[in-house]
Amino acid sequence: MSKAYAEVIGDPIAHSKSPLIHNFWLEKLGIDAEYRACHVRPDELADYLSRRRGDTRWRGCNVTIPHKEAIARLVDELAPAASAVGAVNAVVRKGDANLFGTNTDVDGVAEAIAGIELARRHAVVIGGGGAARAAFACLADAGCASVTVLARTIGKASRAAEECGLSAKVEPFAADSGVIGGASLVINATQLGMVGQDPMPDFVLRELAAMQPGGLVFDMVYAPLETELLKTAGRLGIGTADGLTMLIGQAATAFAHFFGVAAPRDCDGELRGMLVQ
Repeated sequence: MSKAYAEVIGDPIAHSKSPLIHNFWLEKLGIDAEYRACHVRPDELADYLSRRRGDTRWRGCNVTIPHKEAIARLVDELAPAASAVGAVNAVVRKGDANLFGTNTDVDGVAEAIAGIELARRHAVVIGGGGAARAAFACLADAGCASVTVLARTIGKASRAAEECGLSAKVEPFAADSGVIGGASLVINATQLGMVGQDPMPDFVLRELAAMQPGGLVFDMVYAPLETELLKTAGRLGIGTADGLTMLIGQAATAFAHFFGVAAPRDCDGELRGMLVQ
């Protein structure tokens, strides 16, 4: 019989680092299984799931753009995290053919911000789109005292926060808002600062100096790994968490779902080195 396997699906998919991460862990643990990348177009999604239901070797899949919302309507059961975020980034085979949709991005955010106590703190989230939803759900779960969202589309961001169970003040993403001053946590949930995208505006970098002592800046971007946002925070002595922290954290939760064992997190240093080569 062929090996058990899991995979990541998306359109496009060649850029995904998920096969590197999961196959690294499988090799470290000596598990005779594999993790693949599978190109699935939107009009192929339903047929893909139908075929995988009948393949007993298939343990599940990670889900990336553009399928995270559409696939939520095709699975048999949704985890609370997926319901809150309104998107699925992992489908897990349960029993013979039951498909369970969850969202491990929330776990990835939780790992990235684990070093800060939020019960009496103020957080700022830059962005109100799909990536921000995982941050909203995580902050709601953590009982963050207050949250301000900086977004270009106020209505969309307000609805997203509400749907994720987060009570937040949403303000325009504009210069000299002064919102970041006084925050203990700043999360960038946009593509600003990513290779090939617009840079993070200077006004955001300037306002980091007014953050609360013991604060943390988390940037979901991981290409480059050290963005200007994180460089500036580091120079100011502010704690930082990069996008690989979230990527590896969400992958570890998915790995346990797929293969029934915990990922070997004592190898994170080696894994990070491999991913940034």
